[in-house]
Amino acid sequence: MSSHDAHHHSGHSHHEPGFVRKYIFSTDHKMIGIQYGLTSLCFLLFGFSLVMMMRWQLAYPGQPLPFLGKLIGETAFPGGVMAPEFYNQLGAMHGTIMVFLGIVPLAVGAFGNYLLPLQIGAGDMAFPKLNMMSYWVFFVGGVTMLCSFLMPGGAAQSGWTSYPPLSDIAPTGQTVWLLAMVFLITSSLLGSVNFIVTCIQLRVKGMSFFRMPVFTWCQLVTAFLLLLAFPPLEAASVLQLMDRLAGTSFFMPTGLVISGEQAHVAGGGNPLLWQHLFWFLAHPEVYVLILPAVGIIAEVLTTNTRKPLYGYNTLVYSIIFLGFMSFVVWAHHMFMTGMGTTLSSFFQATTMIISIPSVIIVTTFLLTLWGASIRFNVPMLFATAFLPMFAIGGLTGLPLGLTASDIYLHDTYYVIGHFHYVVAPGTIFALFAGIYHWYPKLSGRQMSEFWGKVHFWGSFVCMNGIFMPMFFVGMAGVSRRLYDMSLYAHAKSVFRLNEVMSISAWSLALFQIPFILNLFISWKKGKKVSDNPWDCTTLEWATPTPPPHGNFAHPVEAHRGPYDYAGDTQEFVPQNL
Repeated sequence: MSSHDAHHHSGHSHHEPGFVRKYIFSTDHKMIGIQYGLTSLCFLLFGFSLVMMMRWQLAYPGQPLPFLGKLIGETAFPGGVMAPEFYNQLGAMHGTIMVFLGIVPLAVGAFGNYLLPLQIGAGDMAFPKLNMMSYWVFFVGGVTMLCSFLMPGGAAQSGWTSYPPLSDIAPTGQTVWLLAMVFLITSSLLGSVNFIVTCIQLRVKGMSFFRMPVFTWCQLVTAFLLLLAFPPLEAASVLQLMDRLAGTSFFMPTGLVISGEQAHVAGGGNPLLWQHLFWFLAHPEVYVLILPAVGIIAEVLTTNTRKPLYGYNTLVYSIIFLGFMSFVVWAHHMFMTGMGTTLSSFFQATTMIISIPSVIIVTTFLLTLWGASIRFNVPMLFATAFLPMFAIGGLTGLPLGLTASDIYLHDTYYVIGHFHYVVAPGTIFALFAGIYHWYPKLSGRQMSEFWGKVHFWGSFVCMNGIFMPMFFVGMAGVSRRLYDMSLYAHAKSVFRLNEVMSISAWSLALFQIPFILNLFISWKKGKKVSDNPWDCTTLEWATPTPPPHGNFAHPVEAHRGPYDYAGDTQEFVPQNL
């Protein structure tokens, strides 16, 4: 054990931190992980509630929204009917909240913070105070983002992509959105530096890179993606703030006409510059969503197949290659901007290439399942459902990577269906699997299997009910941004599918109630279990439950389980490799 850890343990024995220091401004990576987890789950619930209101407008356009229509007020719901401007606000904020305030903080901030030091035998993160700061900057950014709803003119309404010049002339809520993004990106940069240094410097002796669990590898690659891809968008957000507040024209073109009058701006800017800066982040961002999910699935599959992961080295190389390739495909989101054939051909080719490591990852998981004696508990149900859902999301993305088919499908509901299959029944299912899987390590108790299965089957059916019809609506040529698609002749043949999608979305919300109750009630009343109830073979399960401050506070006891420690040197020798 390092002297740094020993110092932690000796300090821990002298005094217990007070409530504020222990639970609010904590520097313990486990408490910070729990803070991230609870905060991001609240944001996910809020972001999901926004889309449930949108789905009412899409299924029953022009009809008053029961109860909420009057409650929210006449500005957003004149006569109880959703205003088009408010619909745009819901769309922009739903995407922003779910990605930047929900899934990324849960996948990286919560799971990464709690588990990464434990899995590599470290006492804490490399920079505990920086870790605390990353959470609180994230929290301030999240609150700032929600405050944009209170601005004159409402929240941001230029989509989650905030494309100029529309975003440059939007109401005040857009300024608050940009300010919140600066906070959120700063939080991710602080966290990613911490993850990288922790992985490289604080591994226990004997834990070589190719002995690290797949989950740790995924968090490490994700941290590099965040560190390298987020700064361009932070710079772009500052530039757009200057366009809005300081009269610059980074993204404002010359001769722009607004409401029939020429805009009095310096001009000379390029709206496409924003798209390049945004998508240079936002395509790696897709893998920031996926890679932690892949890591969780790897841990759950190996545990419940009760055999080592098939092709560990191949899987790790695929994860690294996926991370690298994610930086050279961004402009496949921009085929409609009129780029030349040479450039579009390059991005077509790289988009096809990046599908190869994704196929390898799914294949290694399927081969791990092959011939196994599978234990179908709740985490395993979510993990096995992830595989076909992620595969559907990936395969439906291939037509969007080819210019010929993308010209027709671009900005239709097909794109929403593709992206959500990757992120909703894909990544979110993996996150649910992780919550059920590691819950005993946090609490010493197990969540209810019965209610977990109710949650799983209800969510599985409803998510497919929401997103599968989107492919058919999109292939009919229906734009993803229509406030009332009943007005368009080409949408009439698929209009009724909106009702199917909306009812599925509201049903999905109901099936989250058992999960929420299960999460909190099991903390006190769940079935008590041992330190390693699943018989896992990674280091976090070798600690007491819950892990003490410093994690491996009793080094003599820490070897109990499927590990060997080489005497007092604390060398890690995994038995399954």
